[in-house]
Amino acid sequence: MHQSGKPIGFWSAIALGMGSMIGAGIFALLGQAGAIAGSATYLSFLVGGVVALLSGYSLSRLGVRYPSAGGIVEYLAQCYGEGLFSGAMSIVLYIAGIVSIALIARTFGSYAASLLPPTMTAIAVPVLSSGIVILLMWINLEGARNMARLENVIVASKVSVLVALAIVGLWFVQPELLSPADYPGTDMIIFSLGITFFAYEGFRVITNTAEDMETPETTLPRAMLTSILLVMVLYIAVALAVFGNLPADEVIAAKDFALAAAARPVFGQYGFTAVAVAALVSTASAINASLYSVTNITYQMARNGELPNAFAEPVAHSREGLVISTVLIVILAIAFDLSEIAAIGSISVLLVHGIVHVGHLAKTGETGASRMLVVLAIMATLGALTAATIYLIGKSPKAIWSVAAFVLIAFVLEVFLRRVRGRVVSVRTPSQT
Repeated sequence: MHQSGKPIGFWSAIALGMGSMIGAGIFALLGQAGAIAGSATYLSFLVGGVVALLSGYSLSRLGVRYPSAGGIVEYLAQCYGEGLFSGAMSIVLYIAGIVSIALIARTFGSYAASLLPPTMTAIAVPVLSSGIVILLMWINLEGARNMARLENVIVASKVSVLVALAIVGLWFVQPELLSPADYPGTDMIIFSLGITFFAYEGFRVITNTAEDMETPETTLPRAMLTSILLVMVLYIAVALAVFGNLPADEVIAAKDFALAAAARPVFGQYGFTAVAVAALVSTASAINASLYSVTNITYQMARNGELPNAFAEPVAHSREGLVISTVLIVILAIAFDLSEIAAIGSISVLLVHGIVHVGHLAKTGETGASRMLVVLAIMATLGALTAATIYLIGKSPKAIWSVAAFVLIAFVLEVFLRRVRGRVVSVRTPSQT
């Protein structure tokens, strides 16, 4: 980020990661995961959290060795060289990132509209979805320090609401609704991993703060794993509370409003409203954290020649990449369905993560990472990717074709940029730092 000082500390990094994970995960995707795993969704969140922990370990070790605002973009370049392949995968990550933010923005707009008269819904959803992205863009233009302070306040507020919902929901839980006899097959729980891992995906934004940390070698790994563990506990508790108070079919029917619907039997309409407001805070927090991440990614990509130079130009206390990305997000926020984008986003992210971990295996001598844990990260990530792909081939082949189109567009764009810029295909070999 274009700013001075090193404002990101341990707790600020945790707040950043939790803000991104919780906003995109429990509010937007609980119903989607429930549609596959039913009342066993909490098990899917447990296994998805283990996959995220393994992936987070690998990324944190890369982050310590190669601290960069670009995060995964830098790791791809370090592992595979600054060539066509790493450039295309970076573009895939960027596309997945802006679509994910658009998804979260749409969720914000939907929750906000639910608190307004029904006659206003049609116009309110796109207006509110776009408005929150633009507002948080201006906040991010003030620099990382203001972003971090805001994130601390937002995360504390929404976590308090979710903890309260989980505690009270667990107190009133109906054990028969969580009976293993009603669980779907093990294959369905495995198939849902793509969705539940995507609920944790926001942890990667912590890697983008490495250059803003005073001691990334200790702060980055601790913040990464701590944030994932805290969110895992919260996700499992909330999933148990929700599916322990509502039949699975009612949770699935509620879709994006599953948490609010689960609060109504215990707290009445006031509970529905309170959780809806918490969802607004949570999704806004996720957008805020993700905008910070995507700005650093586009800055690094522009420096590598993988995006036009305009993305790296300074504006206020940030970069023009923030403004350009915001425009794209606003356009996308009105065009995508939640379930399809969740599928597209999860497969895209799992693909890029898996590729990074495979590349990391050859760099463990430099990063000091455990080869066994990196191998487990590869197996877990690619296993979740395979399971999600198999499920979607039968349920939503459009999502698979969309991901394929993203990858093709990324390679075509990368080839075009290289030819236009006339740069050397590999200006840095994988062994260089």
